[in-house]
Amino acid sequence: METMNIPRQLLVTVDGSTNIANVTRAIKMLRGVTTIKATKPTVKKPRLYDPEMGEYLNDKTMKAIEDVRSGKDKGTLYASFEEFEKAMRAL
Repeated sequence: METMNIPRQLLVTVDGSTNIANVTRAIKMLRGVTTIKATKPTVKKPRLYDPEMGEYLNDKTMKAIEDVRSGKDKGTLYASFEEFEKAMRAL
């Protein structure tokens, strides 16, 4: 019976102060290592959770919130609730 040579992967995580080149050289010295790929972790932006909907806010909503927080978008101010209601009904 012939055995199949199925490649397996090993994920190594190192802290940010570690020199990746040194770790890569050390791993290359191990018997059986065929390839090494170093990747930078992707940093996900925090998302807000809406407990009423039971979902996280989508990218478009998060961008609108970030624009207001950063000052890129000043938003819209209304003098009264009636003015706000009139503008919303006109949409």
